[in-house]
Amino acid sequence: MAAAATMLSIQGDWDQVLREAEGEVWVSCKIPGKPTIRGSLTSKGISSDEVPEVTASEEFVVQEVTKNRITVSCPEENISCTFLSPYASFSHIHEKNVSYLDISSGGDLGVSSSTDQTFKSVLEGHTRDVFSCKFFPSGQEVLSGGLDSLVKVWSVNDGSCLATMKGHRGSILDIAVVADGQNVISSGQDGTARLWDSAQGACIAVVDDSYSPINAIAVAEVGNAVNLGSPKETPSNREVGTEGKLVVLAREDKSLEGVSLHSRQSVFDFEGSDAFNCCTFISSVGVLAGGLDGNIIHVDIRNPKSAVETVSWSETPVLSLVPFRDTYVASYGNGTCYIPLKGSEQVLQLTGPNRQPVFQVAAWKKLVYTCCRDGFIRKYEIPDLG
Repeated sequence: MAAAATMLSIQGDWDQVLREAEGEVWVSCKIPGKPTIRGSLTSKGISSDEVPEVTASEEFVVQEVTKNRITVSCPEENISCTFLSPYASFSHIHEKNVSYLDISSGGDLGVSSSTDQTFKSVLEGHTRDVFSCKFFPSGQEVLSGGLDSLVKVWSVNDGSCLATMKGHRGSILDIAVVADGQNVISSGQDGTARLWDSAQGACIAVVDDSYSPINAIAVAEVGNAVNLGSPKETPSNREVGTEGKLVVLAREDKSLEGVSLHSRQSVFDFEGSDAFNCCTFISSVGVLAGGLDGNIIHVDIRNPKSAVETVSWSETPVLSLVPFRDTYVASYGNGTCYIPLKGSEQVLQLTGPNRQPVFQVAAWKKLVYTCCRDGFIRKYEIPDLG
């Protein structure tokens, strides 16, 4: 199990409060096994270029301030953290909490889903809560899945439902697009992962049937990195682009399994310390998975017997993991989002939610989008990560 890291935290709306005269926000340093160090930051005015002039209580030091970024250190623990506020926030897209979002490959379109039984751009057809939504590579179609056990394909142009896939015996917990999208994958509460023909809406194969809910899936080309095996039976002619691909299954029973998408053979099975909520590839051989206990594990699929690294920035559940440049973004159940700086122990922390779970993150170039239980979709412009 990972040792919890020493972490700095700040009041979620610090950027707004510190623009007020004598505005004060809390800041804290949580040290595993020791009392939390608590202090405050106070605004002493706004400079001519609209940047707050901030002073800190004696436990902390303000190292840098801009309009939407502040770096604070705790000298006693020799730690510092940069906090970044949203570039923009959107609060009227859904009536209830926003559970999932995705950005098209060109970055010009976004789609989000909610417990209000819709996902936007306005595509209405699911009869119950929509848990996940993904763009196809073309950006012209969207894949969705939810509590009604259905997987659907939608046209972005006119909002029509192009296909409906039935077969799961419980909620759809995650979805993924294979190659150009002729095939898609879904995982569910029923413990199955299914490969579909997205045009015909037909199930090609049950890739995995574990009887434990599969909370998340990730698929990527791994080439010759590992032996993916050969199919025991001739694949259907509707199966397109599955060769050389590994699908990773993050399960409720604490297991993280890699399965060859083409041969359906198990490639590795890693046991974690708690249920896995999310997973993603960060390279052709590197997989990250986030757990209910707050741990993020890094597994090399070539040697998956033990984790390359385990990190823990929070004791709350890891809810999403998304590759970003040469690092990644992790979101948590306590409203925090972290971007670790490669080659450093420092992290960039995205602020805004006030201890409300950040369910999902999407990234495109220098932009990161988050969706939260408070109903907000937040947009961040990430500076160069040195």
